Amino acid sequence: MRSLALLLIPCVVAVVLHLWFGTNRSSSSSENNSGDQSGLGKVMVGVVSARQHYDQRQAIRQTWGRNVQDQPLHPHRMQVKFIIGKHGCSIPVEDREDPYSCSLLNLTGPVPGEEEGDVEAVRLSDPSVLTPGEVSSMALDFKVLHPVVITRLGAFPSGAHLGIKGNVTVRLLQLEQQEAVVTALFSSVSPGTRVNGIWYKPVEQFILPKGFEGSLVWESRDSAGLTTISSSIVQLNTGGGVLKFFSISEGTLPHRSALGFPGVAGGFMFRIYDMDVLSEVLRGRVGRFQAHGFQLQGEDRALEQESLQYGDMVFVDVVDTYRNVPSKLLQFYKWSLGNAVFDLLLKTDDDCYIDVDQVLMKIDQKGLKRQNFWWGNFRQSWAVDRVGKWQELEYTSPAYPAFACGSGYVASRDLVRWLASNAENLKAYQGEDVSMGIWMAAVGPQKYQDSGWLCEKECYQDMLSSPQLSPQELRSLWDSKRACGDPCGCPSGPS
Repeated sequence: MRSLALLLIPCVVAVVLHLWFGTNRSSSSSENNSGDQSGLGKVMVGVVSARQHYDQRQAIRQTWGRNVQDQPLHPHRMQVKFIIGKHGCSIPVEDREDPYSCSLLNLTGPVPGEEEGDVEAVRLSDPSVLTPGEVSSMALDFKVLHPVVITRLGAFPSGAHLGIKGNVTVRLLQLEQQEAVVTALFSSVSPGTRVNGIWYKPVEQFILPKGFEGSLVWESRDSAGLTTISSSIVQLNTGGGVLKFFSISEGTLPHRSALGFPGVAGGFMFRIYDMDVLSEVLRGRVGRFQAHGFQLQGEDRALEQESLQYGDMVFVDVVDTYRNVPSKLLQFYKWSLGNAVFDLLLKTDDDCYIDVDQVLMKIDQKGLKRQNFWWGNFRQSWAVDRVGKWQELEYTSPAYPAFACGSGYVASRDLVRWLASNAENLKAYQGEDVSMGIWMAAVGPQKYQDSGWLCEKECYQDMLSSPQLSPQELRSLWDSKRACGDPCGCPSGPS
């Protein structure tokens, strides 16, 4: 029996060694495969999309989004999610201050007696509050929310005698423009007409349309300076909401056309243009709000069905407006970290073409799976806009830090983690691309400049992205890309 056991020992050892080597070979093979997969780098694609942009989302699903699903390796490396605000704006577009935000256009109509006559924008109840100023220039900014006509410009009297000393120039400027729309000159010899403690002069009458953003600037070249009052204590008359005055903090005004200090050194008169239209707007408000509420309910149902059908939508807890896109993006960063595995995050918009194959190929060939890494086409020293869709009133510098064009850029996971962790403390500026630049200035990531991420609506065969496309244009680019490899168009064949 003992001899039999001795004979079996070599067999047992052989079996054990065979199993050990086999296990290690399998484990080694598995580790190598796993290393290969992780070396390729996984990419999360976030597409910023408005709630009502169903056609744009469908165009992506049928073009480069489908390519992600159809290529054998792409679904394991890349996933595409549309970023949607969970809440629609409860204010109808006609009743918003502008189409880019969700701020109520707070029109109430003029007070009795102002319907047909001139409205005093500045009401001076007590002339004793006026003080001789030590500044030579002051400015008051305003925005027109319903068309008005400026009829007179005014200046405060100088000293106790209630006349005008020296020379005062009052100019109405369009913000960011140097040339005045209208100008009035005041002097001791030509003070104008005094109304309720303010000297006024009539000016050529222009209709200032809704959306006009202007600045009233008072200037004096005399040593006495201007007679002034703080804009925070003067009574400003908005004419029932047709004007909106901007509160300006103390100090110089680096983003205004004229240097100066906040406050007023006079006033102006205006007349509300087309009172019938204003009355109609006010009368129809209740009905518009009711209809808009029903529309939002239908929009919610349609989005829920779309999400169930495609499973590619992420709803973030944000009111879906253009001004809130930076907040949408931060919320998506937080969602991505908790719900997806990725090394890099690609951000784009729902009107953009993305060459998925080229993006992945560049990541692999150039080893772009890095940390503290930002890949895009960077705008340098981009001037800050103070008016229009890209109006920026919060960032006071004249130029933004470097930022990547919004048509497409890629950030490493650690940057996404930093943004998500600090989301509650990061200030949202007018656009997500400039906001990203300001946020990233605090981190100092390694930037990889690549002009393949196009900033404007153009087309090149080797482009990585192109913006501002209609659904039809996106499909056309993709059809050409599939047919001959060139999204910009295929050469015609022989006739």
